[in-house]
Amino acid sequence: MVRIQSFVFNPFSENTYILSDETGEAIIVDPGCYERAEFDELDRYLKAENLKPAGIFNTHAHIDHVLGVAEIKRKYQIPFYLHRLDEPLLKAVKAYASNYGFARFDEPEIDGYLDESTPVTFGNTKLKVLFVPGHAPGHVAFVSDNDRFVIGGDVLFRMSIGRTDLPGGNLPTLLSSIRTQLFTLPDDYKVYAGHMEPTTIGFEKKNNPFFR
Repeated sequence: MVRIQSFVFNPFSENTYILSDETGEAIIVDPGCYERAEFDELDRYLKAENLKPAGIFNTHAHIDHVLGVAEIKRKYQIPFYLHRLDEPLLKAVKAYASNYGFARFDEPEIDGYLDESTPVTFGNTKLKVLFVPGHAPGHVAFVSDNDRFVIGGDVLFRMSIGRTDLPGGNLPTLLSSIRTQLFTLPDDYKVYAGHMEPTTIGFEKKNNPFFR
């Protein structure tokens, strides 16, 4: 069974997730930590739970989701994975990071590319990779059918959806991704989003104002 621990990091209140299972292996999804206290908080959890980080997996590469990638890669000596179509977004972050107050941003090297044909694995766990562009060109989501959850990044929020006014965003594409990739999942699947509190597929199908 997968255990999910969330952290709220950086001024964008971004949700960083650590997923672990009974083997003690763990993955870090969308590390948005920037300040020393945020890195320390994440490290304390890993040590307290005796977890072994196995990789960094990003849903997409907007600045608030990649701030901590480079340092975490170095500290734990683990690989970083991203969808190939989001590599240009990652490369662009360094040019504008200081405008948002992140002058110390360190661009990480990508170690492998995510796609729908290859699941994310750690310990005894396997997660499906869904391609859900619209908020970002290479946005992906991670799905556990065994534990019935989605790590959805900035695609679907409680009563809302991701922004499409950022570079690479497209509203019709995002709505199509949600309808065809997320809303085809069972209603009880829990959605852990990149911001705000979790929701469920069923709740959003009935209540999300973008789909009424």
